[in-house]
Amino acid sequence: QVQLVESGGGLVQAGGSLRLSCTASGRTSSISDMGWYRQAPGREREFVASIGSSGERRYYTDSVKGRFVISRDNARNTVYLQMNSLKPEDTAIYYCNSRPARWAWAQGTQVTVSS
Repeated sequence: QVQLVESGGGLVQAGGSLRLSCTASGRTSSISDMGWYRQAPGREREFVASIGSSGERRYYTDSVKGRFVISRDNARNTVYLQMNSLKPEDTAIYYCNSRPARWAWAQGTQVTVSS
């Protein structure tokens, strides 16, 4: 099993930036593609971005293309999500997991974007 810890969320004004981090521990040798997901109040959890095991094959949901960048540091077992030009509709709890999601969801990190 793999344990995940997300961090880096916070309150930011529209147009601002945040950088999220997700560190994995446990059976990290099983880690391959990783993804970021988010869940807004009253909505289902949705896919945001994913990255291949070596940093290749990056995919983004349409609503964040051109604003968010996913990256990873395999030596640190950490995946990042740089979020720029944030909008109020980006407000959600952000989670990381494999892609597709196979592990237990962690607590996530809250991102709140004020208008």
